[in-house]
Amino acid sequence: MERTAPSSGELLEIAVELARDAAATAYRMRAEGVSVAATKSTVTDVVTAADRAVETQVLDALRRLRPADAVLGEEYGAGETEVAAGGVRWILDPIDGTVNYLYGLPHYAVSLAAEVDGEVVAGVVRNVPTGEEWTATAGGGAWRDGRRLRCSTETDLGQALVGTGFGYDPKRRAHQARVVAELIPHVRDIRRLGAAAVDLCLAAEGRLDAYYEKGLAAWDQAAGALVATEAGLRVAGLGGRPAGPDLVIAAPPALFTPLHDRLADLDASGGP
Repeated sequence: MERTAPSSGELLEIAVELARDAAATAYRMRAEGVSVAATKSTVTDVVTAADRAVETQVLDALRRLRPADAVLGEEYGAGETEVAAGGVRWILDPIDGTVNYLYGLPHYAVSLAAEVDGEVVAGVVRNVPTGEEWTATAGGGAWRDGRRLRCSTETDLGQALVGTGFGYDPKRRAHQARVVAELIPHVRDIRRLGAAAVDLCLAAEGRLDAYYEKGLAAWDQAAGALVATEAGLRVAGLGGRPAGPDLVIAAPPALFTPLHDRLADLDASGGP
């Protein structure tokens, strides 16, 4: 028997409440002092105690509120892995931008999205140190502080401020550095802020003109990509493929093709 999913608005209400509580926990733990709990892919890819505490907090809340739903989290992976037709899967990054969190830099966020039948229908990104909160529902627009967001109207790639990020594997970083070195003469400038979810939201409101990155997992982009899409950005990979680990490009329609083609020429989705 198929389950009837709640509306995207109802899912967003849950996401916002949990993200705000999670951000409060992350903020408090940052004030009390950061401890590194583990490393992941490399010694520079850290997990803090707060990452784990925040994810546990959200998982516990979802089990109480929506016990039949599935959850995909960065630190503890999948909970309920079977998602029935019409069922909901939550996609959580407890602290996107952990290295920024570790160093006290003001770009790290809780990202929580709700997915129904493989489509992200609601999402929230809350930048912990600033309190900025971006939300979106599928077909309902992207918002911050009651203001509907529209992406950049820039049409010239040469005048575009482009955000990006780097992986933790040294060989991947070297490849990504070569891509940036070849791209930067063809854009206004490059920004690397260190939190993909925040980058996507900044692009959604035109504080970045465009954004791209290789190596993003579902939790890095689920909520932010919905915000970006609902603000008018085209979010995709190379060659008509969907956005994913190989590459995520988020750009206004007028910039998407020239940025896409430049990144394709530079083999931005290649390397380790």
